[in-house]
Amino acid sequence: MKYRTLGRTGIKVSPYCLGAMMFGAVGNADHDEAIRIIHKALDAGVNFVDTADFYSQGESEEIVGKALKGRRDDVVLATKAHLPMGQDPNQQGNSRRWLTRALEDSLRRLQTDHVDLYMIHRPAPDTDIENTLATLTDLMRAGKIRAIGTSTFPAAEIVEAQWVAERRGLARFRVEQPSYSILNRSIEREVLPVCEKYGMGVMVWSPLAMGMLTGRYRKGAQTASERVKFNPAYFADAGKLDAIERLSALAQQAGLSLTHLAMAFAIAHPGVTAANLGPRTMAQLDDLLAGAEVTLSNDIIDQIDAIVAPGTDIGPLHAPYTPPALTHADLRRRQERDRAAA
Repeated sequence: MKYRTLGRTGIKVSPYCLGAMMFGAVGNADHDEAIRIIHKALDAGVNFVDTADFYSQGESEEIVGKALKGRRDDVVLATKAHLPMGQDPNQQGNSRRWLTRALEDSLRRLQTDHVDLYMIHRPAPDTDIENTLATLTDLMRAGKIRAIGTSTFPAAEIVEAQWVAERRGLARFRVEQPSYSILNRSIEREVLPVCEKYGMGVMVWSPLAMGMLTGRYRKGAQTASERVKFNPAYFADAGKLDAIERLSALAQQAGLSLTHLAMAFAIAHPGVTAANLGPRTMAQLDDLLAGAEVTLSNDIIDQIDAIVAPGTDIGPLHAPYTPPALTHADLRRRQERDRAAA
């Protein structure tokens, strides 16, 4: 495994990061098997593990914590906070009140006294970014966090956070974790250039586009899965299915599986440090690890560009961050705002 530097943190990480979202009730509820999967990834040279409090409501963190007993010092451990962890409206978000408690809860579940990377899972427009950065700075000074980052932040909010950190003398976000795959390339327009400008590492999630780039979902085929039930429009999109047919042919021509083509593409961009693996089973991990040494020639990347143009997305995203200005009518309609203020 050839290691890369995570932005300008000086931390060395493997180009494959083991994502733990599928460990727990929403994926593989067998703790022993999940631990074996984690151990096999570590034995293969993966030294980067990513989880979040929200994954199976803390169960993923508990599994990771058990798996890292005796191996914690060899692992770059990342977790996240922001998404709801209960019915209380204050058990979520990016406030000092919540992040302070959320980190303590994560450390307890992970059975460690610090995390190497603590990320804000999504923006929170109702919270001043200075408040969030000040909280994270204090937690870093307390020795509970080594570096901080964001996940799925728009480029403008990444820039704002960098400016606030500089003006106020606060810790800077050092990592961004966006969605990125052959089918979803919009971060190439602004997010990746901004991250490169500020020396941020980038750990991308869903490089297989929710499994569509495994070859399992094909044009004219009916595939039943929980993912399809959750977001049928995403998997039925004609543009995506047409692209997959062309990408499958390209992979075959190159002597690769579609999965290996997709993973190699995700870590080929110079702005990308690592791509998340999200295995649910040992067989899935074995298949992903088998492609760890695959690199794509310029000719193959040119052909991918001809199928999905750089900086573009095909069809709907599966878990985008939608700014409040698009979801709340009173933020874009003067009449609604005046009515709310009356």
